[in-house]
Amino acid sequence: MLDALLADRATAAAVAGLFGLLVGSFLNVVILRLPPRLFWAWKRDARDLLELPEDAAPAPPGLVVERSACPHCGHRLAWYENIPLVSWLALRGRCRACKAPISVQYPIVEALTGFAFAACVWRFGTGLEAAGALVFTGMLVALAGIDWRTKYLPDDLTYPLLWLGIAASVTTLYVPPHSAILGALAGYLSLWTVYHGFRLLTGKEGMGYGDFKLLAALGAWCGASAILPIVLMSSLVGAVIGGTALAIQGRDRATPIPFGPFLAIAGWIWFMAGPQIMAGYWALMLPAGAAP
Repeated sequence: MLDALLADRATAAAVAGLFGLLVGSFLNVVILRLPPRLFWAWKRDARDLLELPEDAAPAPPGLVVERSACPHCGHRLAWYENIPLVSWLALRGRCRACKAPISVQYPIVEALTGFAFAACVWRFGTGLEAAGALVFTGMLVALAGIDWRTKYLPDDLTYPLLWLGIAASVTTLYVPPHSAILGALAGYLSLWTVYHGFRLLTGKEGMGYGDFKLLAALGAWCGASAILPIVLMSSLVGAVIGGTALAIQGRDRATPIPFGPFLAIAGWIWFMAGPQIMAGYWALMLPAGAAP
C-alpha cells in the first residue's frame, strides 16, 4: 500500500512534507543545542590540556535524550506540546506554564523543512537521489539556523556535508567526481581569496572560515560550474533578507550579519533548479534562436 501511495508524485511529496515537519522539529533541537555542546566540550578539552581544575558546570543538554523544556521556566513539554506547527499555533506562541513567548524560529524551521522536503521528492522522486537531497537539505537548514543565531558554522556539520557530496559523486548521483572535487576546491579557494584580499585592504575580517567550508560542500554537491552562480545568488539573497532584517531591527548597515544562511539558500536553489535557472537566463540574454 505504501508503494502505491508513493508511486503518485503529489502524494509522495505530501508524505515527504509531513516527514519534513518532524525532521524540522529535530533540527530546531540541533540548532539550539549543538553550539552550546560544542563550546562546552572545547572548554573542557582546553582545561584538560592546560591542566586546570574541572569546571563544575554541568554539560548542556544533548541532542536526543533530554526532553524539550521552556527556556524561561523549565517546564517539560508533553508530547502534545511538541507537535510540529500545530502545538505552536494552538499555544499561540506562548509557554503553557509561564506564558512566556516561544520563539517564532520553531514554526519557521519546521515549515521550511517540510516545504523543502516536499520539493525534493517532487523534483527527484522517491529513489536514492531524493534520499540524498533530503540529507543535503536537512543539513543546510541546520547550518543556516546555527549561523543565523551564533555566526558560527560548525565543522561537525560542514565536513560531513562536504564528504557526503564527494561520496555521492562516485556514482555520479548529481555531478561526476571530477566536477565535485573541482567544485569543492573552487568553493573553498574562492572565498578564501576574497577573505584575505579584504583583510589586506581593510584590516578587517569580512567572513569566517566556516563560509569557505560551506561553499566547498556546496561545490561538492552541485559541481564546479555552480560556484559563481551560488556566490552571486547568495549576495542577492543576502542583500534582500539581510537588509530587511536590519531595517526591522533598526540597525545600520555596519552591523555584521552571517553569510552562511544566504549561501545555504542559494546553494539549495541551485541544487534544485540550476539548469532551469541557466536556461531562463540565456533565454533572456540572447536573441531568439541563438545558442549560448
